[in-house]
Amino acid sequence: MTLETEVQSLRKVPMFREVDPARLKLLAFTSERVHFADGQRFFDRGDAADAAYLILDGEAAVTLDGPQGPIRLALLGANALVGEMGILADQPRSATVTAVVPTTALRIDRRVFLELLSQFPQIAIAVMRELAHRLEMTNQQLAQVRTG
Repeated sequence: MTLETEVQSLRKVPMFREVDPARLKLLAFTSERVHFADGQRFFDRGDAADAAYLILDGEAAVTLDGPQGPIRLALLGANALVGEMGILADQPRSATVTAVVPTTALRIDRRVFLELLSQFPQIAIAVMRELAHRLEMTNQQLAQVRTG
């Protein structure tokens, strides 16, 4: 995969659309394209939050271990960011993320991710909106469990 192809992939991601192409080239250059087989884990709950992953193609499930087995919190697809919570909170991973089909993602190192947020407020706002949306979805799921 060429650097230009990586930049084109990043350009498709809503939160990166306004970022200067030269910056996207730098992001593509400093990030690593990784492939996960069906059932392969991106990371486990409790792991160090050393990177965020931008899903380019495929799907990944976010799960927690429950008394009867894994509880799926979310199913994320193309253009979704995962692993950012641990970086932002400076805490170990709060959930396990597993590919549910063959998945390709861009692995963005923790340092690069934090630098990106500090240099581009629009990306930081997009990440905050996504986190707020996920929190709202979790709240709705909890409310359904309590009333169901």
